[in-house]
Amino acid sequence: MAEIIARWEWRAFGDAFGAAEKNILSFPQDKVRNSSEVYILSRNSMDNTKIRDMLMDIKTLRQVNGDKLEQWFPVMKAGFPLAHAVLADVFKAWKAAPPRFARGAYGYEEFLNELVAPHSDLRMVRVDKERRGFMINGCIVEIADLKFDGKPVRTVAVEKEDPAAVMQTVRQLGLEGFENVNYLKALKRFVGMGIV
Repeated sequence: MAEIIARWEWRAFGDAFGAAEKNILSFPQDKVRNSSEVYILSRNSMDNTKIRDMLMDIKTLRQVNGDKLEQWFPVMKAGFPLAHAVLADVFKAWKAAPPRFARGAYGYEEFLNELVAPHSDLRMVRVDKERRGFMINGCIVEIADLKFDGKPVRTVAVEKEDPAAVMQTVRQLGLEGFENVNYLKALKRFVGMGIV
């Protein structure tokens, strides 16, 4: 199995990013990608758990460097239905007590309706994304128009395996004045859930 090299990420959320956005748009654009995802937030954890393309996707924050860049590491990509062993790992990532499993395995709707929705420590947010990608200094740069449960918000991100290249690109584009905020922080702020 190939070694996973985790990327370093810088990301901001807001309504618009002024001159920085114009700077990004001056570069050639890759194709536009659209997706609808469900993020599952836990009061007890900052692991990034979402469902995209019918896959349970979990990433954990491995480290934060001196520039406050974050390195996220993928720990799970599992398709539905989810068996008990996988569910145990999911609830472990949430640092949440699992309920008694009434089924041998859970399909997508059963998982959300029977395990996530009733759980007092968990909250679902549906996120629709329209992402425009750019390649700048070898970094993946993205401007995305999002909807958090229908509410519009914009995000800009820069990511690459090399943190120095990420910061060089952030500064070149004029983004360093914006707060670096990951998806989990942004979504927890949106729903009023405390950050652990």
